[in-house]
Amino acid sequence: MNSTLPVDSGAHGSAIFFKAFFGLFLRDLRVLSREFFVFLARVGMQPLLFLFVFTFILPRMGGVNPMAAGSGMDFGTIILPGLMAVAIMFSGIAAVALPLSSEFGITREIDDRVMCPLPLWAVALEKVCFSALQSIIAALLVIPMAYYIPAVPVRAHVANWFLLALVLVLSSLLTGALGLVIGSTVPPRQIGLVFSILVVPITFLGCVYYPWVNLGKSGLRWLQVGVLFNPIVYMSEGLRASVTPGIAHMPWWAILMALLLYTAGLGWLGLRGFLGRVLS
Repeated sequence: MNSTLPVDSGAHGSAIFFKAFFGLFLRDLRVLSREFFVFLARVGMQPLLFLFVFTFILPRMGGVNPMAAGSGMDFGTIILPGLMAVAIMFSGIAAVALPLSSEFGITREIDDRVMCPLPLWAVALEKVCFSALQSIIAALLVIPMAYYIPAVPVRAHVANWFLLALVLVLSSLLTGALGLVIGSTVPPRQIGLVFSILVVPITFLGCVYYPWVNLGKSGLRWLQVGVLFNPIVYMSEGLRASVTPGIAHMPWWAILMALLLYTAGLGWLGLRGFLGRVLS
């Protein structure tokens, strides 16, 4: 395996490292380009249907969306950041966990990847980085949907582009790291179960469809504290602070700190599981 290969020093070693790393990245990008429309359908169907039902059909039937009653703002504006976070979550996990479940299968396709002149941790990092690219595309895909579909125009305004870019990158790396944890620790036959008992619940309790501060105002202080252990909360709140700053949200420094801690923690767990599966 490549973990036993001698490592070149200096500029030559760095050149080999980056050439091999981007070679893997470009290979995955080539595969994605062949199935790009399938990828768009996979990441876009859920936000498309949600926006169509809750921001186009219901307002026309009842005049006001009951889920946004008393909020002082239309529901499309409230859920835009949340739907971007959901797109990042599902795309990031699927882009890493599902391929790994097959690569660690009977055929051991992962052995072909680790034969390249890269340390094993760099192979895992490439998977996370490539999933981050897909997650960013999935999040940005939600914006034109939210602009054209809702019956009431969405009032989004990016006051800080740097904060938006930083939140997008950190959130995408976080979900890629979570996908690495799932893909390297969960048996392939139980991947679907993980989505049912883990991914879906943390999505609904991730402040996707409501701001975090509103939980306290609604007398649900216990839930407001409990969901702080949910990483998607900080993704939703970070995008809310970036895309719809007019809606109350967490302080940006708390959001960025939590995203960094979760990304580092999940990345460490994912790398540990990945190395254990590859070297077993």
